[in-house]
Amino acid sequence: MNLAVDPIPDANIEDSVLAASVAGMEEDDYRILGLLVAWLDTHHARLLADRLIHLVHDLTVPRTQAFWHAMALRWQEDRRWARLILPTAKPIELLRTGSAFLLGRHGADERFADTGLIVPAGVLRLRTGDVLTPKQVAAQHRAYRYRVLMGSGYRADLWAALELDPSMTASALAHQAYASFATAWQVKRDFATLSA
Repeated sequence: MNLAVDPIPDANIEDSVLAASVAGMEEDDYRILGLLVAWLDTHHARLLADRLIHLVHDLTVPRTQAFWHAMALRWQEDRRWARLILPTAKPIELLRTGSAFLLGRHGADERFADTGLIVPAGVLRLRTGDVLTPKQVAAQHRAYRYRVLMGSGYRADLWAALELDPSMTASALAHQAYASFATAWQVKRDFATLSA
C-alpha cells in the first residue's frame, strides 16, 4: 500500500490479507476493507491460494468467510479459488445496519454483484491510488518478487526466506514459510547449489 506509515518489510502476504479481511468484516473497518479489495483486485494472482484457502477454512467467523467466498466468485476464471466458493452460502449484508437505506439511495456496489455479499455503492471506496503496482511491490517485497519469478508457490517464499538467512535449517525454514519439510529441504539444497 502507498500509505504514510512505515511498512513491515517482507511481511507474510497471506497472513496480512487475512488479518485485513477480519478487521474489515468482523470489526467493521470499511477503510481497511476498501483498501484490501483494491489491493486484491491488483495482486490476487500473486497470492498463494492453497495457504489462503486453508486459513479461510480454519476461520470460525462466517462474515469473513463470506467475504472470501465473494472474492472467489469474482475470480472465477482462476480455478485456484474454486475451493473458497461455498455452495450453501447465504447472502450477507456488509453493513450491520442501514444497508436497505443506502441500497435504495445509491444502489449496490457492482463489484460484488452476484457474489452473495451485499455492499451498498460508495461504502468501500475505490482507492487504486493507494495500491502499489506489481512492479513497485516486487521492488520492495522479497517473497512477492520471487512469486513473480517462480510463480505463486511455497518455493518462492522459501527462497526469499533463505536469501534473508541462508543458515536456516530446513525445519525452521518450513515452519517460517508454512511449507512442508520436503519442499523446504529441496529448496535449501537448490539454494546451496547456486550459492556454491
